[in-house]
Formats: sequence, C-alpha cells, structure tokens
Amino acid sequence: MLKKSLNPGNMNESSDLCLSCGCCCDGTLIGFVKLGSEELPALRELMEIEEPNGDGLFLHPCDSFCDGCTIYSNRPKQCASFKCGLLKSLEQKELDFDSAIDVINELKQKKIAIEKTLAMLQFELQSPSFYFKIVELKKLLKKGKAESSLTQNQLALTSDLKQLDSLLSKNFGLTLD
Repeated sequence: MLKKSLNPGNMNESSDLCLSCGCCCDGTLIGFVKLGSEELPALRELMEIEEPNGDGLFLHPCDSFCDGCTIYSNRPKQCASFKCGLLKSLEQKELDFDSAIDVINELKQKKIAIEKTLAMLQFELQSPSFYFKIVELKKLLKKGKAESSLTQNQLALTSDLKQLDSLLSKNFGLTLD
C-alpha cells in the first residue's frame, strides 16, 4: 500500500503522486508509448525500443520502471506530458493527495484480485502488460460464452472487470478496451 502524504500541501505533490503510483508505467493504464523520431537516439541507450515502420515505441511494462521511474529526468516526451484524470484532479484541487493515494491503492488491489483470478482460471494471455491482458481477456469473454453459461469464477472476473472499468473511467479518465 502506498503511504499517505507526510507533508500536506507539498509543492511536488504531482510528481510525488506519479512516482509513487507508476500505474501508467507498469502496464496497468497504458499499453505502449509512442516516441518522437528526435528522441530515438538518446532513448535507445536507455531502453529497448521497437521501431515498426521507422516509428519508435516501447511496450509496457516499461523496462525503466522498478518501484519508480529510473529515467524520470530523461523520460520520453509522451511520458512527461501524460496526465491521467487523477493527476488532473489533484492539480485542480478537486482531490487531495491522500484521497488520490486511496484511489491508487484501490486500483492496485483490484489489479491484484484480477491477476489472482486469471491465474486460477488459467487463461493463456499473450501480453506481459496488464493493459493488453485485459483487452485480450475482454475479447475472449465476449467471443466465448453467453453470461448465463459462465462459471462462478468467470462471473466474478467479469464483475471485477466492470469495477475496474468504472474505477478507471471515473478517476483516471481511461478505459481498457
């Protein structure tokens, strides 16, 4: 669990929130980051980059994220400019730091619950990214069976996915689909 603010009103609350959260970097909220061509030379030295059709991108989870961003001061432009709904709410003083941390903890707990259910149901999902696993899972569930023929565990998973979608939409301004 993330710790709540020891220094309320801290001028660095935005970066503190981002660095303590990491849900956009660990593959929970975002599946990939597109890179500008001018960024490629410097970033190639910092991380593994894919270059389909000459465009640069990297998939999440980011190789430079391990309990915090290890390249924060040199992170890609898209990473530096990204602001989820939770961060915007904090910056606009619609939400205090401790409440934002509570939302992040709720998201992380929901992710853990979904991952445990996925492991128990032994779904064979291809991506290491939570984001793409959920996209893939939703397609499998839609393609699979009608809701009336799902097992209790599959129904629980479907319910958890709906709760995840609601949490992401309401607090982060994002959906996984």
